[in-house]
Amino acid sequence: MSESKSPLTPPDDSNEWGSRSQVGALVLMAITVGALYLCYRMALPFLPALAWALALALLLAPVQRWLEPKLRSPGLAAGILVLVVGLGLLLPAMLMGERMIKEIASGASAINDMTASGQWRRNLETYPMLGPGADWVEAQFDLPDTVSAVTAKLTGAAGSMARESVRQLIGMVLTLYLLFFFLRDRRSILASIESFSPLLTSDTVRLFGYIDDTVHATVYGTLIVAIVQGTLGGLMFWWLGLPAPLLWGVVMGVLAVVPVLGAFIVWIPAAIFLLLDGSGGKALILTLWGSIVVGGIDNLLYPMLVGRRLKMHTLLAFVSIVGGLLVFGSSGLILGPVIFAITRFLLEIWSRRNTD
Repeated sequence: MSESKSPLTPPDDSNEWGSRSQVGALVLMAITVGALYLCYRMALPFLPALAWALALALLLAPVQRWLEPKLRSPGLAAGILVLVVGLGLLLPAMLMGERMIKEIASGASAINDMTASGQWRRNLETYPMLGPGADWVEAQFDLPDTVSAVTAKLTGAAGSMARESVRQLIGMVLTLYLLFFFLRDRRSILASIESFSPLLTSDTVRLFGYIDDTVHATVYGTLIVAIVQGTLGGLMFWWLGLPAPLLWGVVMGVLAVVPVLGAFIVWIPAAIFLLLDGSGGKALILTLWGSIVVGGIDNLLYPMLVGRRLKMHTLLAFVSIVGGLLVFGSSGLILGPVIFAITRFLLEIWSRRNTD
């Protein structure tokens, strides 16, 4: 005989809409979302440092795992790596920044002097086939005024770069500070993420692999190739005697980061500049070097450094990098592809569940 409920026992309405437990769950959810939003706003100023520290931590993790058993101290191993990275980043960045500021001023002055004196027009007169082109340029543009305006902006950019140098230095120090904890405490950080992840453990591990592959592909396949292209282009600028070779090498490297764009945006105008300056042979050398060596190094190095780690269409890579840079600034170079990789992985999980 079943036991009957007492008439004084309150009914169980925990599953009814508007019950006390349902309202409590909604309130807790709202408070949690609000707390997460506040945490996001507080972390937002540190987002660039967090993104670059995360990227460096993923790249240095194998070295950290190799050092820890030998030094018997995760903190000491992380400290040594941070010191090495700091010396490898801070000192060259400070020296290059100072040199670039000087090159911007001297390069802008050299270009302005050549156009203001009309030397470019006299040099083109030695090439009869290019005479009509020079006449068209003079008819359509006031070249001296245009170049003067551009060089004035470059000079202003040099002043802004000097003012921003202190802020960039603080950002790099903060990145190294965060990198130390990412390296030392990586196991506990990963365990915490796994405990809070709504995904299955296997899916969470696969997601970590996706992020790791994306960061490696972005840094090795994009940054290192861009640095090599910028270095090769800058060295050729220096050898040919072009103004501000370090500045334009850096610009070529930055442009090489973005898919579809590239260093040709700099070296093609530079070849035209040499032609206007009466150096047709140098212009031909720069054109061959830029198209064959600088342009071809991407096709040679990218497959070697990346392999099959990043399976992303060129259009998606373009949107993720350019969109990431527009939304997050310099850290978008890392965050853009990572966000795309996470989104693609989550869509694959939904697709797999819908087909099961």
